[in-house]
Amino acid sequence: MPEVIFNGPAGRLEGRYQPAKKKGAPIAIILHPHPQFGGTMNNQIVYNLFYTYVNRGFAVLRFNFRGVGRSQGTFDHGHGELSDAAAALDWVQALNPDARSCWIAGVSFGAWIGMQLLMRRPEIEGFLSIAAMANRYDFSFLAPCPSSGLFVHGSEDRVAPAKEVISIIEKVKTQKGIVLEHAVIEGANHFFDGKIDELMRTVDAYLDKRIGTPRENAA
Repeated sequence: MPEVIFNGPAGRLEGRYQPAKKKGAPIAIILHPHPQFGGTMNNQIVYNLFYTYVNRGFAVLRFNFRGVGRSQGTFDHGHGELSDAAAALDWVQALNPDARSCWIAGVSFGAWIGMQLLMRRPEIEGFLSIAAMANRYDFSFLAPCPSSGLFVHGSEDRVAPAKEVISIIEKVKTQKGIVLEHAVIEGANHFFDGKIDELMRTVDAYLDKRIGTPRENAA
């Protein structure tokens, strides 16, 4: 898994990129939690999501938002981070011009950024939003949500309570054929401490349903 540096709007961005083994494979980018609260591309959930897509044959990128790790720039309260995510997607697409589809996955703050990117990039056909902070960030821009995807929360999340988040999700209007699903991991907090294996089983079950069970690159 090569370390990569690519150009972002505020300078160089640091990432980890795993190319696909097959030409025309789908691509995925993974967005990490809040930079000012310790979020990095090495977050355990981000790391697990990265390899979930790798094992399904995707070309996958995870990266540090501006001001995190070796990425240049400073925290920009979401505006610049959305630009970083767009630049990351551009970079992966340039390497994979024949990619047949694109997915995005985000954790906490990264879920908010990912859903905004989803609204701007019609090529994104699926998403995973883990511990989306819909009680702290405005998700009303999903009007309507253009792609099907999965929201996952912990029942004991005190940062973004599942009850509040689910009520917001249920208000989001969808286009015909678009399905928003949500799953609650019992006993899990915002960081899914001790529950990451259960979280990933839920994610894998959803991806099996959406894109098929075979894991072409599984070890």
